[in-house]
Amino acid sequence: MMILQDTDRSTQCVQSGLHKPSTAHHLKFTNALNSVVDKVAALIPQFGSRNPGISKPDSLQYEFCSPGDWKASFWCGQLWLAHSITEEEQFKSSAIMRNTYFSNILENPESHYHDLGFLFSLSSVAHYKQTGDLTAYETSIQAAELLTTRWRQSLKFVRCWNPITRHEPEPATRQSCTLNIDSAQSMALLLWAAKETGRSFFSDIAQIHLDTCRTQLLRADFSTYHCREFDKQTGLPLNFDQHTAVQCCWSLAQSRALHGFAQSYLTTRDLLYRDTAAKIADYIAENLPEDGIPYWGYNLPEGCKLVRDTSAAAAAAAGLYALALGFGPGLESDKYTALADRILTALVERHDITDIPDSQGLLDQGTDFLDAGRANCMLPYGDYFYMEALMRSVGHTDFFW
Repeated sequence: MMILQDTDRSTQCVQSGLHKPSTAHHLKFTNALNSVVDKVAALIPQFGSRNPGISKPDSLQYEFCSPGDWKASFWCGQLWLAHSITEEEQFKSSAIMRNTYFSNILENPESHYHDLGFLFSLSSVAHYKQTGDLTAYETSIQAAELLTTRWRQSLKFVRCWNPITRHEPEPATRQSCTLNIDSAQSMALLLWAAKETGRSFFSDIAQIHLDTCRTQLLRADFSTYHCREFDKQTGLPLNFDQHTAVQCCWSLAQSRALHGFAQSYLTTRDLLYRDTAAKIADYIAENLPEDGIPYWGYNLPEGCKLVRDTSAAAAAAAGLYALALGFGPGLESDKYTALADRILTALVERHDITDIPDSQGLLDQGTDFLDAGRANCMLPYGDYFYMEALMRSVGHTDFFW
């Protein structure tokens, strides 16, 4: 399936008024995007109604999501992205096939985390934006309303996680009063709902949450902590907790913070979000390995195992293109576009596995959780952000966030 030749795509960008980044790799990225859409189409009959989760290490075959899995929307997001490019029925039909899965999440309170944000941005919001379906609209608003119920005035943020039943009462309480930086992306659902409905409490809560992420999870050098616990009664910050040594910066968290704040700026035009995203991006630029693919963490303590994470690279590239768009033409936009090009070129040239017939993913060498041995995996969120980054690189600006 060929989407568009480079010359045709250039013409389309001009005719439709799409932003066209000043990238030197336009043909390379267009060809890669064509291959990605071909692969997504080829995987539709293999996946059926299932949603890919995480592959086993060194495997080209995905494990699949159980009910309520936070990763379930990233394949759905790829289907809707492919539909937005091609308008082919197969992508829309396969995405809509998953509606029952997401409806079941809404009906099950145990599945309600901050992840409602990207679960429904990449499923029902995408469905509504692509087709105008009113049921998808109502589902999206319901998901946004449920996300707002996780806000507590004393905490100044939307609670990210629920208590884990296997924990003792005290750590379980701490778990339910935790803020993580990934949730910056989830606020897109609330900002979208505010614009759609005119109900400002959606955006009020999103902005409170984003401000708390900014003040409590960013270091002075704009590297990120993954998460922090808060006192349930007073709302005061307590411990940092990010799976490994507190000194390091998880690269995927850094990338998702960049993407979340850059996209929040594009939605709200609040310069504080753009400036925050720029400083997060500058940290990535200063600490990125020469080959353009981050290790699983920046500033790792001595002796830590060094493995790559292509999902962090893909999310960073998508966020950088969004940030460049936020600056408009000029030196800042060129700087961030060049960094995005560098990262995306590394992914296309060394980590794209779309041409491997047995592969069920788009990228290799993703790291989900190193301490649990989940390295050198295929990751559906890495695949999603790779596709989004490729689309942004050739001029697309209308996504589901």
